[in-house]
Amino acid sequence: MYTSLDSMGKVTLMMDLISQRQRALGSNVANVDTPGYIRQDIDFGQYLSTMNSPLETKLSEKLGPSAIAMDQGEERVNPANELLKMQENSILYSMATRRMSNIVTEMKTVINVGK
Repeated sequence: MYTSLDSMGKVTLMMDLISQRQRALGSNVANVDTPGYIRQDIDFGQYLSTMNSPLETKLSEKLGPSAIAMDQGEERVNPANELLKMQENSILYSMATRRMSNIVTEMKTVINVGK
């Protein structure tokens, strides 16, 4: 059961990360015509590579998803690309919610078997 709780924490962090990315992408679309606006995105690779490190995981839990570094590119916002990235992000979120549902089902099974 400890493994399920540990997995639940990782999936929760992943869902928070995906949600923050969706907000950043939405901000990009909203500011497509804003002069001087710099496109924002979240670097999943940089963040996820630290999830196996106990120190980094505890730090990210303490600081929350707002501690995630935003990848600010110099490129101009392309609305079509942003919408595509939002769709990809939506698929990732759907996968994460399914994983969370599976974890909860596993925990319910363990509880029911233990009765």
